[in-house]
Amino acid sequence: MTHSRVQPEDPTWTAATQVTWPVRSGALPPLADSFSARPETVPNLTGTLQPGSTVVLAPSPADGAARPTGRRPAPTGKTQLAVAAADGLLRSGGIELLVWITATSRASVLAGYVEASVAALGIPPAGDSESVAIGFVQWLAETGRRWLIVFDDLTDAAHLDGLWPEGPAGTILVTTADPATVPGARRTLIPVGLFSTREALNYLMGRLTADPDQRLGGIDLIEKLGCEPLALAQATAVVSSSAQSCRDYQEQFLQRRQQLTGQGRGQPSPAAVTWTLCVDRADELAAGHTAQFLLLLAALLDGHEIPGNFFVAQTTRDYLAQDGGAREVDPQRAWDDVVNLERVGLFGVDPGSSRAVRISPQVQEAVRTVIPEQVLDRAVRVAANALLEIWPEAEPLAWLAGDLRSCAATLQRIAGEALWSGGCHPLLVRAGQSLDNARLTGPAAAYWSELAVTSERLLGTGHPDTLQLMQRVAAAYLAAGRPDQAVPAFQRALAGSARALGPQHPAIAELRIDLGRALVAAGEPRDAVTVLGEVAAGRERSHGPDDPGTLRAREDYATACMAAEQFGDAVEAYRRTLADRERIQGARHPDTITTRQELADAYLAGGQVKQGLNQHKKAVADREGLAGREHPDSLAARARLASAHFRAGRTTAALQISEQVRADSERLLGADHPDTLARRATLADIYDSVGMLTDAKRVLEDTAERCERVLPPGDPLTQAVQASLSRIAERQGPDDRRR
Repeated sequence: MTHSRVQPEDPTWTAATQVTWPVRSGALPPLADSFSARPETVPNLTGTLQPGSTVVLAPSPADGAARPTGRRPAPTGKTQLAVAAADGLLRSGGIELLVWITATSRASVLAGYVEASVAALGIPPAGDSESVAIGFVQWLAETGRRWLIVFDDLTDAAHLDGLWPEGPAGTILVTTADPATVPGARRTLIPVGLFSTREALNYLMGRLTADPDQRLGGIDLIEKLGCEPLALAQATAVVSSSAQSCRDYQEQFLQRRQQLTGQGRGQPSPAAVTWTLCVDRADELAAGHTAQFLLLLAALLDGHEIPGNFFVAQTTRDYLAQDGGAREVDPQRAWDDVVNLERVGLFGVDPGSSRAVRISPQVQEAVRTVIPEQVLDRAVRVAANALLEIWPEAEPLAWLAGDLRSCAATLQRIAGEALWSGGCHPLLVRAGQSLDNARLTGPAAAYWSELAVTSERLLGTGHPDTLQLMQRVAAAYLAAGRPDQAVPAFQRALAGSARALGPQHPAIAELRIDLGRALVAAGEPRDAVTVLGEVAAGRERSHGPDDPGTLRAREDYATACMAAEQFGDAVEAYRRTLADRERIQGARHPDTITTRQELADAYLAGGQVKQGLNQHKKAVADREGLAGREHPDSLAARARLASAHFRAGRTTAALQISEQVRADSERLLGADHPDTLARRATLADIYDSVGMLTDAKRVLEDTAERCERVLPPGDPLTQAVQASLSRIAERQGPDDRRR
């Protein structure tokens, strides 16, 4: 058996990194000024977070009963309580691993698990996000380290299907607007409602410390605000940023409430009034109206975390200058507006380098309800363009781009059809590409499929954007390991593109190549041979044998022939391509060497052992001549040669080369590197095949221990090593210890 490893996403990963405990993963929101631990209404939350428990912070049922149907409950500080409890446990040593995940979508949950897996295990994320997340959940179930996972703002139980963590050392803390999202009888539900009068008074006193005179009328104001935490936060923010007292503010509050009531919408909640006074105060501080336009843009995005550079992007500043009435807005002026909105209690700003901005979803909802439709449509397009402006082209750690993806998803939901005027807005495509880059294969397939359906409905089946989205759907299915769905999706995209572009358009050939690859993955290699053979022949006729696309098409055809066990045809295609690459690119070009190795494997598969081994030996020499003997590519080429000898039945040569490869790999990459572990497993298989069972068992036992320590639970290599150990144990009786 030959063992290979999937290359990690980030090429800077060379081995498992040393993990320093305790570990924190995910972006915890900062605690608000004068945070209240709620000693009367939510006593001893930390004491409830015991190993094996699931604790749910949800709105008080009494508060929900008074809420209009379909409206989110007024915020009561659930997230703040979770932050304080989680951070306190980590600092006190009560837990060794803290994972914070904003659980508003399946994609955000998966991305959070990937980040946590890298942080806790110190290894690169191999495979798609779903497999990494499942492996991490398995590790949580088995580890003895105390862990706490916080799922903040869980909106749907389906986001955690198959990913619910368990384990005797772990605790789960959930904040949610709907406790029904957390099924099970073992959960502990803690209702978080309004402040008690004492808590509200202590909070107000703590916020208004600079000028004691501002507290005048505080008790009456608390009563008028109904002890509502968000309303109190906004009211005290306005008071503390001005020269007025609580009594002055109360007069403004009552006047504004009367105005809003007179508009025929019934008496608004306290927070529905206080946010409007916050806007007034922010405009006063800004000496203009730019702050409220900035607030409008923020109301269209995911308020859990908006990247700070969104607010100083050129697109945003142009909007503030045009619609906000300012002559010119430089980055500092725009950020001053952000600071003003924070001062008046509408924004929260993380103090870190990213300066992420947070805004209550209740404030966002209130802002959106008063925006005229034409103003909303323009703001949507501005927000989309600003997000696109700040989105980096390269995402080296793509799973960390979750804040941008979440903002784009929120904007898309609010925008309706506003982002489809004249075609699919590029932001929608960029968000899907980010899902692809992060290997969020399941969410990516669902996203592209939904986008393609929308495009077909709004733009028509023949629109170029629709055709492109059809292709992306098919590619996403293939990446998600669903080739049975990818094949018909590629066929549909191919038919639509042929009708719109004509059968001779260059894009048609590329689509047929994609279809051929999908057919191979779906276990239909003979159909793939037909499709890819026609493409390769057509490409050669139209572009000539020296065209790079011709060479790639011929290699795709050869790969399909290998899958169909048409080894003679595969050899011929690889042989021709190798000759062309040697002539065009040179014998030591990396592409030439790779083609030589594929030809070598085709020779071996077809029974031409001598030719196969000779080509592998030549590939080793070329790799070493190109990069040196100790380069990882040279090491990989020697490992491939050892496996070729093994498959050819030449175990003596295989054993000699494999032992040297193992030693070099341990020296150059480290004994725990995934490639080294795979090469040790291959060496053990060779030992086993020549009857050296004791040596095989020794290598496998050491490799199994290393795999379990540095690879995610359920890793295929770990499973293969354990299976080899089991086979040896079955053949070795207690009195039969052959060497």
